[in-house]
Amino acid sequence: MKDSDVIVLDEPRLSLADQFYLPQVLAGLGTTMKHMLKTVLVRDRVIQYPEERREDMPVDEGGIFKPSYRGVHRLNKDEEGRVKCVACFMCSTACPAACIHIEAGESPWPDREKYPVTFWIDELRCIYCGMCEEACPVDAIELTSIYDLVGLTRQEMIFDKEKLLRVYDQTVEQEPM
Repeated sequence: MKDSDVIVLDEPRLSLADQFYLPQVLAGLGTTMKHMLKTVLVRDRVIQYPEERREDMPVDEGGIFKPSYRGVHRLNKDEEGRVKCVACFMCSTACPAACIHIEAGESPWPDREKYPVTFWIDELRCIYCGMCEEACPVDAIELTSIYDLVGLTRQEMIFDKEKLLRVYDQTVEQEPM
C-alpha cells in the first residue's frame, strides 16, 4: 500500500451552537409547528371518526383498496361452499406474532385428508404482515380491505372459523379471490 492511497480525515470541529444541538432542535420544532398549523388551519384534514369516514384511502380504478393494503383476515370457501383450509399449519407456522391457532381433524370429504375443526386468529395480536397469506398453499386465508374493525372486548377481536367465513361472505363480491 502506498502513502498516496491513504486518506487522512480530520474530525470536524463543532461550533458552540452545534455542540448544544440547537440548530437540529429548532429544525425539528419548525417541522412540528408546520404540521400542527397545517392541521389546525386546514380543517378538511381533520375528521370526526366514526361519524365521518376517510374518503382518500388508497384505491384503484374500481374502487377497491390497493393490494398493498392489509386489513382483517378472511377464510376462503371452495366452489362447493366448504372451508378451503386443509389444516396444514403453514399459516400458523409462518406467523411471527403467533396469533393463529388451528386444531385439525379428519376430513369428512374425500378430496382432502384434514380440515380445521377449530381455527381462530387473535386480531389484536396480529401485526397484519401477510405472512399467513403468503404461506398458505391453497389460498385459504386472505387479508381484506376492511380497516375499521372495532371491538369492545378482547373476546370480540378473536375471530373464529365462523366469523372468518362470515367476513368472506361479506367481502367476496368486492374482493374476489
